[in-house]
Amino acid sequence: MATIHVGNAPCSWGTLEFEGLEGERIAYPRMLDELAAAGYTGTELGDWGYLPTDPAALRADLAGRGLSLTGAFVPVALRDSAAHAPGVQSALRVARLLAAAAEGAATRPFLVLADNNGGDRVRTAWAGRVRPDQGLGLDEWRIFARGAEAVARAVRDETGLRTVFHHHCAGFVETPAEIAALLDLTDPALLGLVFDTGHYVYGAGATDSAAALEGLARFAERVWYVHFKDCDPQIAARARAEGIDYFAAIRRGLFCELGRGCIDFAAVTAWLRGRGYGEFITVEQDVLPGMGAPVESARRNRAHLRGVGL
Repeated sequence: MATIHVGNAPCSWGTLEFEGLEGERIAYPRMLDELAAAGYTGTELGDWGYLPTDPAALRADLAGRGLSLTGAFVPVALRDSAAHAPGVQSALRVARLLAAAAEGAATRPFLVLADNNGGDRVRTAWAGRVRPDQGLGLDEWRIFARGAEAVARAVRDETGLRTVFHHHCAGFVETPAEIAALLDLTDPALLGLVFDTGHYVYGAGATDSAAALEGLARFAERVWYVHFKDCDPQIAARARAEGIDYFAAIRRGLFCELGRGCIDFAAVTAWLRGRGYGEFITVEQDVLPGMGAPVESARRNRAHLRGVGL
């Protein structure tokens, strides 16, 4: 049986990629110490410059705590063809660091590509209840897919790393139909999917774990990497009913601690094991001021996963 390893990410310590959603800026050595002490064996890179950008320094910081480097999030406004070339360069900067810092390691990190989530006013306002007419047209999809493939190809050719696309609320790849559209237009050997349980359920307009399992089954062949994120069904339902935007929903605690929302992580883990999944899963919980101490949430999240056999 393949071994599933459990990692976490700087966003769980309040270091988020969205302006205005940042929590307390916890110094990275403390974050790594707490992450390792809570029982995780891997971390994503977080925002550029949060962890060291010198490969030797980053490698030493991780090795000293027994941590693997699992991936890094790179947002690009892919619907805009003018953003493609700068996006490739941004992704390559990150991928070079990942590849150099992980040289010789058993785990090969992923370049986690995403849309410029939160960059479109309408999509941000309607996250969790997006209508088909608020999505991309066919020509826009072709531009989007071409940009995603350009990033993935450049990363593969220069560093050998694989690229996964992160479907994400408040971006143009949020709903199941939008995920399918992107995957249909991209090379399955070139671009995979990071399946995020919480974003999938909220983006699907659902409030139960069945949606996540259906999504995993639907996109199984493209799922290369997985994020474990829970979703509070009551907050999701209220956010949709009241018409609040994505960032307001996050502040209300939409993505809660594991086990306190609607995702059945035991069932998701069983599905992954049935597929022979042997990569890291990365726990993500967007911790903002007033939500408690990040390390305590990280410990409870890790305890919940031990309870389901991870």
